[in-house]
Amino acid sequence: MAIEKEIKNLLFLNRPVQSGFEYKDWPVLVAANNGTDVDIRLMHWEYIPDSIHDADELIAARKNFTWLNAKGENILVNEKGNHSMYREGAMLGRILVLSTGFYEWQHVPKLGKRGQALKATEKIPHYITVDGPEEYFFMAGVSRVWHNLEMDQRAPTFAVVTTEANELMQKIHNTKRRMPVILPPDLALEWLQPNLSEERIQQLATYRFPADKMKAWPVAKNFLQSSDPEKQAPPPQQQLSLL
Repeated sequence: MAIEKEIKNLLFLNRPVQSGFEYKDWPVLVAANNGTDVDIRLMHWEYIPDSIHDADELIAARKNFTWLNAKGENILVNEKGNHSMYREGAMLGRILVLSTGFYEWQHVPKLGKRGQALKATEKIPHYITVDGPEEYFFMAGVSRVWHNLEMDQRAPTFAVVTTEANELMQKIHNTKRRMPVILPPDLALEWLQPNLSEERIQQLATYRFPADKMKAWPVAKNFLQSSDPEKQAPPPQQQLSLL
């Protein structure tokens, strides 16, 4: 399965930094031919539950909820011991989210006039990516088809699976201490296979990519306003950065 070769031929992957809160589509890989091949398609980044029936309800729900990320530890069973809202996607809609890098904010104590650390903090944005020759890497994702009852339209939606931060991400994302589930190629291919056991799904959903195979550096605070933010974070040949 020549995933990398197919990816390089798709010009639409060369796109600017995208925040999840823009609620736009993002390139993902889905299994094809019973897991022996993959398709690349655009999918709405926001795992919309079936309790949302139309666009008005969705816009209202965004004021209190976000479905951009799915906690890997509760991908099948939630904290209360019931089926997770992401269970359908974990069992039937596993996908891979394509990326060249992502951004997180490190909270650093501000310094007082005498140089002492204050309780107040400032947020320092960092660019994080995988250290290696590969042009892209894969994040685990879960997807489901949302039915807009008012319009009688259906659209595939997804969330990025997250897990506990590794040693590097603990230092950067030092408040919530979370990170996306980045899967090496062999585990990425396994994630797409049908008929995985619940035990294996849970194991893969909490996989922590090794810190020594990642790299990160701070970027300017106004990187989102820059016409070319990746000049502050040297890009691969094609750019596909998540925020």
